[in-house]
Amino acid sequence: MGDFDRFRALSFDCYGTLIDWETGIRKALDGWRSRSAVDATPDDLIRWFSELETLIEQEGAPALLYPEVLAETLRRIGARCGAVVTEEEAAAFGASVRDWPAFPDSAGALSRLKQRFRLIIVSNVDRSSFAASNALLGVEFDRIITAEEVGAYKPSPPHFEALFASLPSLGVERSELAHVAQSLFHDHEPAARYGLPSVWIDRRHHHDGFGATPAPTVDSIRPGWTYPTLAAFADAVDAVG
Repeated sequence: MGDFDRFRALSFDCYGTLIDWETGIRKALDGWRSRSAVDATPDDLIRWFSELETLIEQEGAPALLYPEVLAETLRRIGARCGAVVTEEEAAAFGASVRDWPAFPDSAGALSRLKQRFRLIIVSNVDRSSFAASNALLGVEFDRIITAEEVGAYKPSPPHFEALFASLPSLGVERSELAHVAQSLFHDHEPAARYGLPSVWIDRRHHHDGFGATPAPTVDSIRPGWTYPTLAAFADAVDAVG
């Protein structure tokens, strides 16, 4: 961890890393599944979500904001199940980000990290959705980069290009930045392409598979550091002194 002395800023993915999006998604999908009597398991729905959400992001950028991505994802899940999705249900799923909980350790760990680093969000949602989540995280981020701002969805390059472009205004060199994220597909793969050091918060370390995120396309992705929680990462940083 002594290597972290050279960093002055941390960029973060939010959903899956700071916000427990899988719990939020499962709860929202389970409500629809129960109402619609869908013949699919919760794990089936999460697997279909991971596939369809990414596909819709790739098809719809830059026109589709994230609530519209979610709404269309539910419509396509319904079509796959042969179940009706009403416009009210699609809209409610699109707005469900505000109900997704923060991981219990996120606010406290971010508060500790804020004492040492500039903190930057690099997220695939829109500004309004993130604002609801930010209220749960309890810190003021130095820069917030959203899909709405850059007109694209990770792992496409615009988020990271905007991230690097923001550093001079924060008084940070690119060599002083590390990226912190859960998703190997959305975050660690593009970080590796840019030579950006990354910290893997392996929130799914007790589970098989990749949950609501697609599998990485490159088997050899190896983040520089791995921790099971954000609190464990903050502990390791604090231990440096």
